[in-house]
Amino acid sequence: MKTAGLVLILVSAAAGAETHRLKPTSGHQTFAVRPPILTVKPGDVLESESLWGDWYERDGGKWPGEVGPIAIAGAQPGDTLVVEILKVLPNRDTAISTQGLNFGALVPDSGTAMLNETFPRGRFVWRLDRRAMTGTLDMPKSRIRSITVPLAPMLGRVAVAPEGEEAFDGLWPGRFGGNMDTPDVREGTTVYLPVFHDGALFYFGDGHALQGDGEVCGSGLETSMEVAFRFGLVKGKAIRWPRLEDATHIMVAGSARPLSDALRIAFVELIGWLVADHGFDKAEAYQLVSQVATARVANMVDPNYTVVAKFPKKFLPPK
Repeated sequence: MKTAGLVLILVSAAAGAETHRLKPTSGHQTFAVRPPILTVKPGDVLESESLWGDWYERDGGKWPGEVGPIAIAGAQPGDTLVVEILKVLPNRDTAISTQGLNFGALVPDSGTAMLNETFPRGRFVWRLDRRAMTGTLDMPKSRIRSITVPLAPMLGRVAVAPEGEEAFDGLWPGRFGGNMDTPDVREGTTVYLPVFHDGALFYFGDGHALQGDGEVCGSGLETSMEVAFRFGLVKGKAIRWPRLEDATHIMVAGSARPLSDALRIAFVELIGWLVADHGFDKAEAYQLVSQVATARVANMVDPNYTVVAKFPKKFLPPK
């Protein structure tokens, strides 16, 4: 596995790594400490799927929850959990996107009082062509009548159990990961999460066949996914906030309100990563990040907003 400055403690296939297949039947509405539904070892692969439930079938239906927790043997507080995302693929022919009322970036919510009326409730059913990897929406009130767009599958929620006795509703992102809703959590990305409890207690769910930056209306193209993960551990190395890595960038996800605080967290942690693991001087890293880094507003609709700060790996020094 390629990583940017992290030494992984992994079990090779020859040393007994296994592939686990899990078909979940129910999920949890909160990220919290609870008995694991499965225990895996570092180096093991998990093949599973996110949940499809009543929320997808009818307006007002209950959200099916997230799958987990999955315990990783040997994970302890102060370690870093490594999750390689090997597969994220839609396994349904429809996706749902809802909008309006008091949920979304452009409507009044409980934290932003406004006098204007709420936006009308809408529920849009997208048809997915899984062979062509496209989504089609009928738009009978618009001039074009329908539109077809390419898909980019992702997971809105990957998490560990939060610190202490904290429990967070599934809509929350934070230091534990959670509902970050960033399109960067996709096939080919490695996610690094801080470990707060023995076993780490990993959760996943909230598949999006497609989602734009900010998740502005409050939902992506919500559908269920076939997934595969490979787990690893960095022993004795703690990180403060979720980190991500793909072929081209190292990234940090910061979650807070207001949006400016989420951005500050992401960039402060990114600079700290460059200093601690890549030999940069702090002031020089600040200068370089200011010129070559990019930022993605992952979500601006959840109880905390999420910003992902991204640094191009081509500017990292040779190992």
